[in-house]
Amino acid sequence: MRALVCREYGPPESLVIEEHDDPVPGEGQILVDVAAAGINFPDVLSIAGKYQVKTPTPFVPGNEAAGVVSALGPGSSRFAVGDKVIITTRGATFAEKCVADELTTMPLSDGLDFEQGAGFAVTYGTSYHALKQSANLAPGETVLVLGAAGGVGITAVEIAKTMGARVIAAASSAEKLDFAAAAGADETVNYSEVPLKETVKELTDGNGADVVYDPVGGDLADQAFRATAWHGRYLVIGFASGDIPAFQANIALLKEASIIGVWWGTWAAKNPKIQMQNLGEMARLIADGRLTPRVTESYALDDYVDAFRAITERRALGKVILRMR
Repeated sequence: MRALVCREYGPPESLVIEEHDDPVPGEGQILVDVAAAGINFPDVLSIAGKYQVKTPTPFVPGNEAAGVVSALGPGSSRFAVGDKVIITTRGATFAEKCVADELTTMPLSDGLDFEQGAGFAVTYGTSYHALKQSANLAPGETVLVLGAAGGVGITAVEIAKTMGARVIAAASSAEKLDFAAAAGADETVNYSEVPLKETVKELTDGNGADVVYDPVGGDLADQAFRATAWHGRYLVIGFASGDIPAFQANIALLKEASIIGVWWGTWAAKNPKIQMQNLGEMARLIADGRLTPRVTESYALDDYVDAFRAITERRALGKVILRMR
């Protein structure tokens, strides 16, 4: 099989495509012929050696994919050969074949194609967990989403709406804000043109946002935190800007606000039953037409550099996918 390999930490240009032996599923595992895999910002950090958990080289990156079950390991019974599935793993999905644990695998919903399925688990899983378990979002509350047109941001817009929230989408261009509005955002803020804190305050009659969903970090973080409401919850999702912010503790005191870190992958590994429940609930929302995974850029495996650039240049709207076949 062909696989995309990180032999030394660096930019996407340092990756190489190699021929590898097919992996063999172990106890409770399945082998999947990968049709498509999703690229996420943590993949960029991983190949650069900058992610929170550093993977020793050489390794095959990628943590989510969709494809067809081609073999079962000992004791595997949840799926059959030929089933279409969505898998989440700790690496190795940027390859034509990948082994996955059957307990963290879900059927590919009838309403999704392989590319949509490949971009579903990480971004939707992150946002659903963030808004449900971390923020305990209630109907009628206001959610401010930064980077609202990006891979995770757009899912936060969609999911917050299914939970009955009012959504303020914030992004850096009119094109991105139009994309967020099409996904259901009630209000939009172009933070390259207007001050974020003051605009959010105006849109909320001076109250601020009950929940801030921030996958961007950087200079915007302080403004967004100051735009939270009394008992506001600030969700730290990631740092797409490249800068990790420092927060003023007095703002948390004055608002009795909470800063909550969201690390979906580790949470899902520690809470597999709740994670599968989340995935089941989202599958029903897809079936009902209330969630629609948006794949806007799809690249063949050989074009992996261009695919990664769509992420690193922060120009992608929605999800970026690598096609394996």
